[in-house]
Amino acid sequence: MKDPSGLDRRGLLRLGSVAALLGLAGCSTSEPARFSAWATNPQSSSKDNVGSIQKSDLSYYTSIYAARPDEKFPIPAIPVDRIDPIYFRQLVDDPTGERPGTIVVDTANHFLYLTRENGKAMRYGVGLGRAGFEWSGRGVIQYKRAWPRWTPPDTMVARQPELEPYSIANGGMDPGPKNPLGARALYIFQNGVDTLYRIHGTPEWWTIGQSVSSGCVRMFNQDVIDLHDRVPNRTPILVTSLGPTRPALST
Repeated sequence: MKDPSGLDRRGLLRLGSVAALLGLAGCSTSEPARFSAWATNPQSSSKDNVGSIQKSDLSYYTSIYAARPDEKFPIPAIPVDRIDPIYFRQLVDDPTGERPGTIVVDTANHFLYLTRENGKAMRYGVGLGRAGFEWSGRGVIQYKRAWPRWTPPDTMVARQPELEPYSIANGGMDPGPKNPLGARALYIFQNGVDTLYRIHGTPEWWTIGQSVSSGCVRMFNQDVIDLHDRVPNRTPILVTSLGPTRPALST
């Protein structure tokens, strides 16, 4: 039997198992898997300004979100026909006003911008922290890691004792496809102090565009690899709201 998203029962059970593990994690899903209106009916997105991309125009995105068997831990393809295309990686006019080379996370619209010269920016869709776990302000990307270890802070372990095996004292969780930080992580510091917030990858592609994680900025694994390769350490970052109006999809 299949649900409206097109997954059969076996597929749902597999996703549920992954979500259960990641649900234990900071910077990870804390709610059951949910599928957007676009995932269940790609012809009638619930989002504004979806623009002119239709299912017939998805060949480019099928390519950039293809499987990555070359990675240390192979990354599966993302089903682009089940995602609102507003969240696909694309070059757009820069709405941020920040100098080139700055990362701007727009919490109002679930976008991350990497500003570029000539008034342009690379825009990515992101998932964000739910109410009560958000962080905002200016900082820097102090350093980056490919296939990072995950070590939940002691405060999180105190709230969730089942995380003790992955505590700082125990060395954290090994890198891999089930690690909540995904394929890459960028570590946000403010005034020389670790904020404990990260930009990181996730296998939970259906959470991009939602606010479901415990405070961090999550991206498609393919997108966080792209961002990781574009920015150096000490890249400035601003986490803010650019307002309720979502920028239109570039065409």
